[in-house]
Formats: sequence, structure tokens, C-alpha cells
Amino acid sequence: MSVASPGSQHSAHCPVAGLSTMCVWCGPVIAARLKTVKEVLCMSAPDLQRRTGLSSPDTQRLLTAAATHLRGHCMLTALQLYQQRERFPAQHQRLSLGCPRLDRLLGGGLPLDGITELAGRSSAGKTQLALQLCLAVQFPRQHGGLEAGAVYICTEDIFPSKRLWQLIAQQPRLRADVPAEVIQSIQFGDRIFIEHAADVDTLMECVSYKVPMLLSRGLARLLVVDSVAAPFRCELDSLDFVARARHLQSLGATLRQLSSTFQSPVLCVNQASGRAPAPSPRHHLGQPAPHEADGRPHPRGGGGCSGPRQPPSPDPAGGLRTPPAPLLMLLHSQ
Repeated sequence: MSVASPGSQHSAHCPVAGLSTMCVWCGPVIAARLKTVKEVLCMSAPDLQRRTGLSSPDTQRLLTAAATHLRGHCMLTALQLYQQRERFPAQHQRLSLGCPRLDRLLGGGLPLDGITELAGRSSAGKTQLALQLCLAVQFPRQHGGLEAGAVYICTEDIFPSKRLWQLIAQQPRLRADVPAEVIQSIQFGDRIFIEHAADVDTLMECVSYKVPMLLSRGLARLLVVDSVAAPFRCELDSLDFVARARHLQSLGATLRQLSSTFQSPVLCVNQASGRAPAPSPRHHLGQPAPHEADGRPHPRGGGGCSGPRQPPSPDPAGGLRTPPAPLLMLLHSQ
């Protein structure tokens, strides 16, 4: 197999013509009948090495040069994109939660292009916040909304319509920043599309066919799945981790594609069970400490629990009221 010298000219059939640094690879690439850069990049390094006869270092250089040629030279860092946010207002627009404190915590609200997971223990207020978002999305853009409806997919219980109407009645008080005439002009109950999906197949059919139809027509700009893991817990065997992971990956890819295509935020509600372990200085990224590898937090300092407990607070009706369950929000914007 002949290899062109570094000083030779590119052949017209070389898939990487135009890059002078790649002349040494023209002969092997042509002999391997690779006609496009895409064909080069679609092969693994061992397969490309066997097909072209190049050495391992030359194969890696070929893949790197082909990727650089395909990507081009116009590169922007994350900081540069952030600094140019005024030029791309739609990419940096967010859906307000209707609460200034939560909006500040999330950098302005929910991103339009991305999936937000709302996780917490039972009775932590996850559904309440999801319902509030279904109302917030209907407000005009100058008040943090998107002037569209919402799709609410229930996978566990029936839709909490009574709680929704209570929230609608309290909007003048909860959204004091919005003029009363604007709130009265919005028909909140007519712009929330409800679907019940008790199994994985029904959920996938809903997000693959029904939801895209509503989003494409501009009838909705928010998708809520409450809860996202319930169908997988009920239907799939707890030992069949491979099948569960495959279905979850497919659902996540579909939701991500919907959000990216229609620039609509997706909120996935998830119930967290158990108590989160107290953070350790050496394990601040969420990994369990060595003595907690079995999943059970061990006592520290010889006795007691793994962390301080919040004492019960007095209840106005008498007795003691247990402290509220913690609420955790995980934001996945990409």
C-alpha cells in the first residue's frame, strides 16, 4: 500500500482534501475506499487502523484531523455564549415559577431547552409546584409566562383538579405583580391538557404522538410528567435493570427532543424515598463515604443519628406538627 509523502498534493478523491497536514494519510485513505470524512469518523480507531494499515498514533491523528475539519474553526466557549446572550434572547429565556425567590435560585426560572427534575419526599409540595407552573406558563411574556397552555401527564393518581381550582382562585393574591385585569382575562382551566398513563407503553405513546401535536400547534409550551418513574416501578421487574434503563433512556431522549424542537420546558416529577446522607467534606459530589458504602448511614461520634434533626413545631390547632419534607430540585439544562 503506497503512502503519499508529506509534500505531495492531495488527490481529488481524498475525503479530507484541503488539509495540508493530512497529505501523509491520503494514500491509505484512498486505498481503504473511504470517500467522505463522515465515513472516517464513523469507524472506531482499531477498525480504521486495520482498514488503512496506519500505525496507532497515525490513526489517532487522522481521526483528530478529520473531526477538526468537519467541525470547522468557528468555536465558542461557554463563557462567550453567555456573554453574547443579548444576541440570542430566545435561548436564554426562561419560564418563571411565579415566585421571585425560586426564580432567583434557578437563574430566572425553568430553561426552555432542557429537562428539569423535581424530586422530593411524599407531601413535599411537588405536585403543588407543578400545578403552579401550569398556570404560570399561561401568563404573558412580560410577566414571565409563554402565553400558552400545559400538558399534564399523570402516571400515579388522578389529576388533582380540586387543588388546581383552588390555585386558580388564589392567583390574584399569589401573583400580585400581575394586574388584576390580566389575570381575569386568562382562562386557566381551558388550557391544561390532561392525560393519564399508567404503564410504560401508554406513556411512550403519549409523548411520541399526542404531545408533539399539541406543541406543534402552539397550544402548549410546558410538559409535566407526574411522576416519571412510577410506570417503571410498577411494570418492570425490579431485577430487570437492563430493560428499565433502556426504557428510561428512550423516554429521556424523547423528552429532550421535544424540549429542543419546540423550545418548551419539560418538568419531570420524581418521588425520593429514604433520607439523604449528610454531606461529607471528602465526598461532596454525592458519593457515599467509605463507611456508608452499604447504603446505611452509620452513627458518627460513637452514637446518635447521622445528622441533626429538625424538632417538631407547635401546631396552631394543638399538638405538634412534623417538619416539612425536604424538596430537592435538580436542573438538567442540556
